[in-house]
Amino acid sequence: MKNTPFTEKHIALGAKMAAFAGYNMPISYTGINDEHQAVRTNAGVFDVSHMGEFILKGENALDLIQRVTSNDASKLTVGKAQYSCLPNNEGGIVDDLLVYCIEENNVYMLVVNASNIEKDWNWISQFNTKNVEMHNISDKTCLLAIQGPNATSILQPLTETDIINMKYYTFTKGTFAGVPNVVISATGYTGAGGIEIYFEDVDGAADKIWDAIFAEGGPKGLKPIGLGARDTLRLEMGFCLYGNDIDDTTSPMEAGLGWITKFTKPFTSSELFAKQKAEGVSKKLVGFEMIDKGIPRHDYEIKDAAGNVIGRVTSGTQSPSMQKAIGLGYVKTAFAAQDSEIFIAVRDKSLKAKVVKVPFLS
Repeated sequence: MKNTPFTEKHIALGAKMAAFAGYNMPISYTGINDEHQAVRTNAGVFDVSHMGEFILKGENALDLIQRVTSNDASKLTVGKAQYSCLPNNEGGIVDDLLVYCIEENNVYMLVVNASNIEKDWNWISQFNTKNVEMHNISDKTCLLAIQGPNATSILQPLTETDIINMKYYTFTKGTFAGVPNVVISATGYTGAGGIEIYFEDVDGAADKIWDAIFAEGGPKGLKPIGLGARDTLRLEMGFCLYGNDIDDTTSPMEAGLGWITKFTKPFTSSELFAKQKAEGVSKKLVGFEMIDKGIPRHDYEIKDAAGNVIGRVTSGTQSPSMQKAIGLGYVKTAFAAQDSEIFIAVRDKSLKAKVVKVPFLS
């Protein structure tokens, strides 16, 4: 099992640790609900250094990205990032990812899910027929996500970059806590605002940045946050989690990701997705709230009023912000309309729920 440069920090802080994507990762420190509320109301720090990062370089780098991703990366200019996915040949999703434009038409960084690093690398490599220079920098890249409504104001003293006014899905490279060449990105997986910072652990950079963040933020209520709260935070926003809500068998059109599926250029499965867009799909990913008391869990059956199975839960939790049980799941399209009545099979009971608009939090 791998460690991140911050593993000893987590252990010293009393984090509950567990294996995740081959890494020893913090699941929680003071409790998921407490950490969740800290991010929603103030700010928190996530160690997400287990994520994967690839650099693609060369005059054909954009061409390669265009052929393997669903979104239109030609729209990116230097300093802008984009959410996208890697479709497979059968109309499913290899992974979802972020594409960063470092040098227009020439240098890009792809950020992929930790559990899919090798899978994604191999998938993209098979399409690299035009000698694009590819570098897997995952093992040497640290990634901290500092999220929450007060995150940027707390961290502003640590950098000359104007992070308070950074626009969503933009990034820059600058000095942070005295460490040069840090990629500072206005992205995140919580819907609470904030930044993510990418850097290499050279000359003690990881310790220096971590310690500076908490020296500055600790007195202002900044807390370390585990992966448990990361999951509840992203679910309240209706953000997909790969392996749960999207996978090799689900299409972006079924998952409500038509907005990252652009038909301005050909890409893997683009003809199939265009047909789905024109003809419709047989199932859709929906958000739902429980009406009866009970918590939906991954893979629970979704039924109609007559007891027929119409789908499955992909993610579910008790929302700390809303104080009610919520979930995501695929249902037959006939049951996907807002306010549709559905039932979640919890043990030997069918508990009433209704389809709602996502994000769950407005």
